[in-house]
Amino acid sequence: MASLNKVLLIGNVGTDPEMRFTPDGKPVTTFSVATNRFLPPSEAGERKQETEWFSIVTWNKLAENCNQFLTKGRSVYVEGRLHTRSWDGQDGQKHYRTEVIANSVLFLGAKTGSAPLPGDGAPAAEGNVDPEDLPF
Repeated sequence: MASLNKVLLIGNVGTDPEMRFTPDGKPVTTFSVATNRFLPPSEAGERKQETEWFSIVTWNKLAENCNQFLTKGRSVYVEGRLHTRSWDGQDGQKHYRTEVIANSVLFLGAKTGSAPLPGDGAPAAEGNVDPEDLPF
């Protein structure tokens, strides 16, 4: 039977990206993205909002681009897959972390506090994104 592991997010960068390198020199950049969902108004008419936080991991050229152009607060579209890793902590407990391994990141809007970049809004991914694959 077929299966699918695909994540599509539009939100705001919650932390400035952090780039590191693997022992063999591959760049990896991590950052968080927040998405908001508005709940139906309460009986008193109050509108409430829920925020979900996602850990994003990018590799290679995409990692370099995200590290260079993303800043906290910038709007982004992220496409990728979920990956849960586990490890045994020093406390003897098993720990889990679920992350989005991004294969495409679109920079939506200008960097905070700067003029728009030429081509802003274009994919920063290593591969091409077929417009037919977009959900809207």
